[in-house]
Amino acid sequence: MTRRYMDFYFDYLSPYAYFAWRKIRSFRDAHGLELRTHPVVFGKLLDHWGQLGPAEVPPKREWLIKYCARYAHQHGFIFKGPQFHPFNSLSALRLSLSEVSGQDQEKVVTEIFEAGWAEGRDIGDVRTLISVLDSAGIDGAALAEKIKEPTVKEQLKHETDRALQLGVFGIPTMIIDDQLFWGNDQFDHMSLYLEGSDPINVEEMEKAMARQRAIDRKKVKSG
Repeated sequence: MTRRYMDFYFDYLSPYAYFAWRKIRSFRDAHGLELRTHPVVFGKLLDHWGQLGPAEVPPKREWLIKYCARYAHQHGFIFKGPQFHPFNSLSALRLSLSEVSGQDQEKVVTEIFEAGWAEGRDIGDVRTLISVLDSAGIDGAALAEKIKEPTVKEQLKHETDRALQLGVFGIPTMIIDDQLFWGNDQFDHMSLYLEGSDPINVEEMEKAMARQRAIDRKKVKSG
């Protein structure tokens, strides 16, 4: 039987990525998928596509805080958010690379997500990250030494560059086959696709993508 993969692209900066991670492993098991987990640098995605992060738009930041509180209440889990936000997530991302965490990758990702978004800890701080992993029975200090290596830093860059090549523009993103699903609300859509009930018509999709623009916002603004 041919293996079917689901690739998960994330950065700890995103609460949506945390929400998706809470569901993704049970979804994987239910659909018989193999999960491949890819830490990427969200800021690099934003820069590449010319976007602002949600927290960089004041009313969007306020909406996001409210959304997270309501979502957590609706789904019955504790939500606090990291001590600082935004924060430097590079150390956490490097710790989460499969080349660093190995067979413990899923556990490392879970523990860091929970420490930041459920417990309100500073997951931008390496000492905190070491403590989080130690408490989970993982040698945090040993992993922290690994992330100092240039090859590890290069691997995170490679993961981010590869995500851009695949068209990843936001966090979280899941890719199944060649289909990209963005956001923590995509599980029903992924189920449609996996079950052969996807309503997307390739021909109609190509026509929609080929439509000519009747207006250019930038030109209108400058005129």
